[in-house]
Amino acid sequence: MDPQVVSILYIVALFALLYFLFIRPQQKRQKQHQKMLGELQVNDEITTVGGILGTVVKIKEDTVVLRLADNVRVEFLKNAVGQVRKKANEPKED
Repeated sequence: MDPQVVSILYIVALFALLYFLFIRPQQKRQKQHQKMLGELQVNDEITTVGGILGTVVKIKEDTVVLRLADNVRVEFLKNAVGQVRKKANEPKED
């Protein structure tokens, strides 16, 4: 087999390996994060990427307003939302 063909096959195989190990999982996580942000509702309990816990009180175009404590409301970028801990329509555990 021609050494140039082997080199090209090696590069293609390496790119395919990088795609399936790094690029594709990252794209999948981004889609899940965008879906989570799209389904965000008022009264959802969330955690920011910085580890701050709060309840969503208002959703704007690019930001969300969180209630961190009584009379403490802070506005965060939507991209700062790390995960939804409890959806607004889930029954409360007590």
